[in-house]
Amino acid sequence: MLEPLYWVVRRDLTIAMRRRSDVFTTLIFFVIVVSLFPLGIGPEPATLRLIAPGIVWVGALLASMLALEQIFSADHRDGTLEQMLLTPQPVALLVSGKVLAHWLVSGVPLVIISPLLGLQYDLSIDALQVLVISLLLGTPTLSLIGAIGAALTLGLRSGGVLLALLVLPLYIPVLIFGAGAVEATVSGLGGQSHLSLLGAILVASLVLAPLATAAALRVAED
Repeated sequence: MLEPLYWVVRRDLTIAMRRRSDVFTTLIFFVIVVSLFPLGIGPEPATLRLIAPGIVWVGALLASMLALEQIFSADHRDGTLEQMLLTPQPVALLVSGKVLAHWLVSGVPLVIISPLLGLQYDLSIDALQVLVISLLLGTPTLSLIGAIGAALTLGLRSGGVLLALLVLPLYIPVLIFGAGAVEATVSGLGGQSHLSLLGAILVASLVLAPLATAAALRVAED
């Protein structure tokens, strides 16, 4: 069962490495969005610490949406997706592999660079650690939920706009708890409860999102 998952992840990562511009586009967009706010607001440390959680998380959310259309669109155009749906392996398993590859390409770089960007906002070491943990829990959820929207809008004109309208309301809980964990740490209250809720959302998404995405792909191919 795990061998098809491995090959799907390996294939998508190989394709992504051949199109490095897509990877760097997401990362550069995240860096630009997060870095512009300190320049516009000013160097007051108290203000920067107050707005940092929301800005970093909004930047990560928007950056992750840039690559959502690419999860299935290329496979849909060249017929690979149709072949995947005809294989004897569970479609949800193959979907999980594609979502994992998408997260490794678009989500992991954001997590890695987030502490450097957090330093611009005068965040403490504890706050930076919570920021990284919250992004590690939250960005896979963004990819899983985004895959459902990408499957529902597959092949549609202006699919990017419709995709944003579909997934943004579902992203709001992740944004609230992710930013809330860092904010609670900055204020000294502790962000463990927020991180627990993020973990619960991730577990629910891991179970439900691949099944929903697989059903949406069958509808799109029909």
